[in-house]
Amino acid sequence: MTSEHFEGKSTLEHLRIARAKGAYAMAEIHGTEMPGHLSACADSIKETALIGLLLWIVLPFFGIEHKPLILFLSLFTFGFFFWKVGRSALLGWSRLTRLHRVIEEERFEIEHHREQEREELSELYRAKGFSGKLLEEVINVLMADDNRLLLVMLEEEMGLKLESYEHPLKQSCGAGIGVLISALFLLGPAFLSPMGVPCAAALLFIGASLLACRAEGNRILTTIIWNCALALLSASLVYLISQAIRG
Repeated sequence: MTSEHFEGKSTLEHLRIARAKGAYAMAEIHGTEMPGHLSACADSIKETALIGLLLWIVLPFFGIEHKPLILFLSLFTFGFFFWKVGRSALLGWSRLTRLHRVIEEERFEIEHHREQEREELSELYRAKGFSGKLLEEVINVLMADDNRLLLVMLEEEMGLKLESYEHPLKQSCGAGIGVLISALFLLGPAFLSPMGVPCAAALLFIGASLLACRAEGNRILTTIIWNCALALLSASLVYLISQAIRG
């Protein structure tokens, strides 16, 4: 059965499109596999550590010695802190805006296309094993309350999990904490020895990878190897290019 509301598509096709729309609304830069503030924190730790390591490699080629290098790292982390906090908050607000738009679209459909919503709901619960009189009773109960129907359609039709959405400020706090952690671990050893920066950066990458692994349930060794390998590749390329320019 098709209708103008379904734009010529069957109920199942309409449900598949709705689920894709829900997946887009859930998408964010930090991913959905782990809490947004933890993901933001882990990413900030790795990004700050990598950029600090690249500065440690490049700046000596411009005649900047150890103590000025520490000052450059301090100034960088100071500015990068505000960038990451603001950027993470903006991404969070953008995600919430998409979610609110999807909610309002679904609310409009419930208010103006009730029969089509009933069809969708029947198809969803028929796929769950409901049939006959029991299916009809369940649908009637859900259709009787618009707020409950909205929640069911968002979760069942679009696959949204509203409780997984974090406040943007919580995500931005995670990003800011990640920058501060990296700054402390980079600058502390840097005061003691010029080799403190690469050693601290390696530890930061391992620690951030462990944090992400435990939150996502991924394989620890594989994740650590890939993250460290990418960081090493980036640092090596920058070092070789710097050598070529200098030579």
